[in-house]
Amino acid sequence: MFTGLVEETGEIVRVEEGPFLRVRIAAKRVLADLKVGDSVAVDGACLTAVEVDGEGFWVELAKETLARTAPTWRPGHCPNLERALRVGDRLGGHFVTGHVDGVAELVAIEEAPGARNYFFRPPKGYARYIAEKGSVALNGVSLTVAGLEGEVFFVTLIPHTLEVTNLGRLSPGDGVNLEVDLIARYLERLLEGGVHGRAG
Repeated sequence: MFTGLVEETGEIVRVEEGPFLRVRIAAKRVLADLKVGDSVAVDGACLTAVEVDGEGFWVELAKETLARTAPTWRPGHCPNLERALRVGDRLGGHFVTGHVDGVAELVAIEEAPGARNYFFRPPKGYARYIAEKGSVALNGVSLTVAGLEGEVFFVTLIPHTLEVTNLGRLSPGDGVNLEVDLIARYLERLLEGGVHGRAG
């Protein structure tokens, strides 16, 4: 479990093909107490550190992860990084599972007073989970939905967010990893009668 508050942007420095895609990520801050087996949100995808040293760590991506995430697993990309939430940590964002739902496309950027509005089109079937003033995670960043225009939603990014995450490097046409709000998904399932209680 994560909060969507990015600790740093790392850099993918090596990629190795195989049964799993092995990716080496150079990092600094998240290495402070990172151990083999720990979870790290890499652009919002919960991955396991399989090797750790003083300059970075390795992760392995299965086909399912590659199919659901943006095609940015290449050297030179700078992913947003966040270590897993610990009991007792402050919850400054929202609960983010690290299970990416799919890729949202950036369709436009508009200047706003002291900020910028970024407009995204979610993957087919996911617009229903996105509500104005609700939460989304984009590349692992916890954000509030500022508004809706049909199936397109927009978020307002302040200069700090643009500086400390990789969202400020996006251009229209780029894809980002989207995770919709966990509560919205469970609420839909409950309303559809997909979860049945059992009297004891």
